[in-house]
Amino acid sequence: MNRNARMAGALFLVSTGSYLIGSGFLNPVLLRSEFLEFLYFDRSKVVVGLLLELINALAVVGIAMLLYPDLKKYNEAFALGYFGSRIIESAILIISLIAPISLITLSENYISAEVSGRSYLQTIANLAVEAHFMLFELGMIVLSVGSLILCYVLYRSKLVPRVLSVIGFIGYAGLLTSSCLAITGRDTGTVLYIPGAIFEIVLPLWLMIKGLNPRAEKS
Repeated sequence: MNRNARMAGALFLVSTGSYLIGSGFLNPVLLRSEFLEFLYFDRSKVVVGLLLELINALAVVGIAMLLYPDLKKYNEAFALGYFGSRIIESAILIISLIAPISLITLSENYISAEVSGRSYLQTIANLAVEAHFMLFELGMIVLSVGSLILCYVLYRSKLVPRVLSVIGFIGYAGLLTSSCLAITGRDTGTVLYIPGAIFEIVLPLWLMIKGLNPRAEKS
């Protein structure tokens, strides 16, 4: 049990770290004013950011694969729901990376285009950026729902301390709320991310150090 749990904990950290670093490379380029004019020259940052976010998208599936055999012993249906949600999340995140890749070519064409022909390229680029962030928020909704399922199994089975599961409930409920509001165009800031961030740091460390409770209660 605990070998898989420790590997899952390590993958949690890989997933979180690769996303944070990847978005740190990618988002400043995409959110820059007149980004299309400069993106081609920053393409190395875009490529590195995309590769790191791809690692995150693949890692989340690995986490689900490692936890599934243990979770299903306590609630097979919910374990399968969590596993499926992470596959869907991964697929959405991978699709979301298509837009930034296309922006490299759009930026190159924008630079070489006549001034009169740039407006339609800018319109396409704006739509691509919006689609990228919209798909990301959709992925976070799927992540939130799946992780609430995970926290429920963890709480009921006591595979980890219940206080940690409660933090996870609060964190993912906040993320779900934030992402739903973001899709409707409302920015809630970062305050709703704090409990989830705490959970995604503490849980992996707990899994790597303590593992899952071998005397957890089966339902």
